Amino acid sequence: MSAAELEPDPAPTLSEIARAAGVSAPTVSKVLNGRTDVAPATRAKVEEILRRTGYRRRRTTAPPSRLLDLVFHQLDSAWAVEVIRGVENVARDEGLSIVLSESAGRLTPGQTWVDGVLARRPAGVVLVLSDLDAAQRDQLTSRDIPFVVLDPAGDPADGVPAVGTGNWQGGLAATRHLLDLGHRRIAVISGPSGMMCSRARVDGYRTALETARLPVDPELIHEGDFHHEAGYAAARALLTHDDRPTAIFAGNDLQALGVYEAARELGLRVPQDLSVVGFDDLPLARWVGPPLTTVRQPLVEMAETAARLAVELGRGEHPAATRVDLATSLVVRASTAPPPADSPPLPTR
Repeated sequence: MSAAELEPDPAPTLSEIARAAGVSAPTVSKVLNGRTDVAPATRAKVEEILRRTGYRRRRTTAPPSRLLDLVFHQLDSAWAVEVIRGVENVARDEGLSIVLSESAGRLTPGQTWVDGVLARRPAGVVLVLSDLDAAQRDQLTSRDIPFVVLDPAGDPADGVPAVGTGNWQGGLAATRHLLDLGHRRIAVISGPSGMMCSRARVDGYRTALETARLPVDPELIHEGDFHHEAGYAAARALLTHDDRPTAIFAGNDLQALGVYEAARELGLRVPQDLSVVGFDDLPLARWVGPPLTTVRQPLVEMAETAARLAVELGRGEHPAATRVDLATSLVVRASTAPPPADSPPLPTR
């Protein structure tokens, strides 16, 4: 039997895959299980036949392990801790252990990680701010390993389960809050422009200004990276400008802390001289001085939803929805107030 003779329907057996690839059934089994003792060319040939024929491992042949894989593109913030807490809640309820990985800043994990997942055969995979390329998706699908993307960095491919949040609505609410207080010059410090959540938050900011019939000043839009240092650097640049903003939407709570630091160094008081809004509502937002007004992103609930979805798919269940967006909400604290009296008034809305 040649590779060309295999068709997606009916589903091929492992022996048929082996004959089409010109290898033994044990070799195909090694590829399916992520074993590294297979020549790269042979592995690629088997993977291509698995992909083209739509092969999926039968559930009854090899039950999954009692593991749940959780992979971050970066694992270095309080944000990640909230996500881990949510996944752990589900893992504990399901009697699963978590395997935690980081893809070193890449939005797509490397093949070494994929090989490890194939060898572990977890009950499910949750990818945070990451995604899989087409070949990697095919590899997990052929082994019947379900995966869910949490807070996608980009637009997930058709059929990829994903859990997100109302980033655009959150950016809109944050900016409208500042407008309602009377602010006219409102700056925004976004996250990386390549991330969908960053773009959505800035789009919400733009929409709020346009609805208020205010111009969107490109000089008031700075790109950050969702870390404290980026918030500090952008705020220094904004606040030393001749026509500095009276309010900054920091894009996330960590960048908001950087804004606090820059304002303090420049002798500006929050909120008397500068209002600040963050995004996420991490626990630290309640304890900084002054407590931070922020957009609550339900991180624990998002992580629980993603983990539960992965587990349900792994059990062969059919959830009512595989694309879920949870709502954001504005949490008003002490970091926002009307602008100083000498600020230009808002136009009539």
